[in-house]
Amino acid sequence: MVINIEEAYAQMIARAHAHGIRVFGATITPYGGSGYYHPYPSNEADRQAINAWIRAAGHFDGVVDFDAVVRDPQHPDQLLPAFDCGDHLHPSPAGYKAMGEAVPLSLFGR
Repeated sequence: MVINIEEAYAQMIARAHAHGIRVFGATITPYGGSGYYHPYPSNEADRQAINAWIRAAGHFDGVVDFDAVVRDPQHPDQLLPAFDCGDHLHPSPAGYKAMGEAVPLSLFGR
């Protein structure tokens, strides 16, 4: 699964770059405890692997690490309680605010 996602990202990045379009990536936020995706350890391992690929240099023109912004340091597979809307999947308004503030405006300059 991870390889397919990485290959798909790489293909989208290459196609965009071929047209002179810059591509920004963002990490996948935690969803441990969510009833929607029934996260298992293998799902978390996949999320971590994909995030590592996103963070690695040489793929995207810039990366915003939303995972680092909203994760609970004590339980990295879960959202920080203050940033959890209650379903353990979607950020709260405070979480979205923190995510928005994490986007460096320098990404949008030339």
